[in-house]
Amino acid sequence: MNRALLTLLVSLWKLILFLPRPLHKVFILILGNLIYLLPIKRNKISKKNIDLCFPNMPLKQRNNLVKANIVASAQIVFDSGIAWFWSDRKINKHINYEIKGIESLLNEQKNNNGVLLFFKHSLHLELDARLLGMNCDVYGVERVHNSDLFDSVQKTGRLKSVKDTCDRNNPIKFIRWLKKGKTVLYATDQDYGLNQSDIINFFGQPAATISAPSKIINSTDCKTYFMNSYIDSGKYILDIEELKLSHLNGLSFSQSLNDFMEKKIRKNPDEYLWQHRRFKSTLGKKDFYA
Repeated sequence: MNRALLTLLVSLWKLILFLPRPLHKVFILILGNLIYLLPIKRNKISKKNIDLCFPNMPLKQRNNLVKANIVASAQIVFDSGIAWFWSDRKINKHINYEIKGIESLLNEQKNNNGVLLFFKHSLHLELDARLLGMNCDVYGVERVHNSDLFDSVQKTGRLKSVKDTCDRNNPIKFIRWLKKGKTVLYATDQDYGLNQSDIINFFGQPAATISAPSKIINSTDCKTYFMNSYIDSGKYILDIEELKLSHLNGLSFSQSLNDFMEKKIRKNPDEYLWQHRRFKSTLGKKDFYA
């Protein structure tokens, strides 16, 4: 994608966001149903993952979940755009949200305690981060986008949510943040390959799970919290709670974190990013996701 085309697409993206908020929901429904009808690879990945992770769910209910998830994926366009392009004032005016447990997080920051704040990949994670960042100082760990041009848009947008970001392959930087008492957002629910992962069960299936968190916690003596996010009757809820896993190490920690995250996902499964090839290293990118 060349710079001129990207500039045009971003301009159109911002223009769509000028529509009244109620129309966003209409566009999400229209766009989501269009995405569902198209033979898109990500739709197939979503269905594969949901079928695998919910084997005991009745077929009709499972198919309804697949459709709901794919249709809801259209909100990424709007929620990410709001997170990256809107002002704090506009977000506070038009977005209904609540952050539960933020007092505990602010207290950790007041006491200069580093916090590794785990979260799951929801369809609205960019807006989740922005809402949190509007209410407390947080730092982010990210994967650099494959497109250098889009990565610049993503980087600029995310810096409205967090004080700074670093690549997930540069742990030294966010380890320093933790040692200085900063709060760092960190997600472990994606497949980053076997070289830096352990095989840990996730929804009863073997999944490559990054092994770094336990080592980071041991080296920084940071606190561990989890931010669960979901939408309740149009209201964005961020629920922050301390993880009681400090006594665990290595594989035990990773398994307990996966189990904890799985319970949260099961409460609002249609809002999870099932479009990621979570089991590509264990079940095969070409075999399972063919």
